Amino acid sequence: VQLQACGGGLVQSGGSLRLSCAASGRTLGYYIVGWFRQAPGKEREFVATIRWSGINTDYADSVKGRFAISRGKGRNLVYLQMNSLKPEDTAVYYCALKSADYYSARHYYRNSDYVYWGNGTQVTVSS
Repeated sequence: VQLQACGGGLVQSGGSLRLSCAASGRTLGYYIVGWFRQAPGKEREFVATIRWSGINTDYADSVKGRFAISRGKGRNLVYLQMNSLKPEDTAVYYCALKSADYYSARHYYRNSDYVYWGNGTQVTVSS
């Protein structure tokens, strides 16, 4: 599975961006997609996650109410809508994917939980 993230850019504080994550290659029947970010000098951290159904989502406390993760009409697209951006949201954003158990509603938050990783896309929020 190959993942391609895009949509980053430079935006003023309070602005919005929408990131996209496109998957190609081997198709997984049931999967979980996560968005992570890494700011300079910091470890990569969890941002948001969604299950293949597009229904079950979860977010880091720092982005709840401002970010929204969703699945595109095609099974191979996941979006991260980022609103009310703050300078502390500045980071390289990565999407990641892992297979999922159909019968489990568990979310995954650790970098090591995910198998496939996309390239990063830079998000810079100016004050």
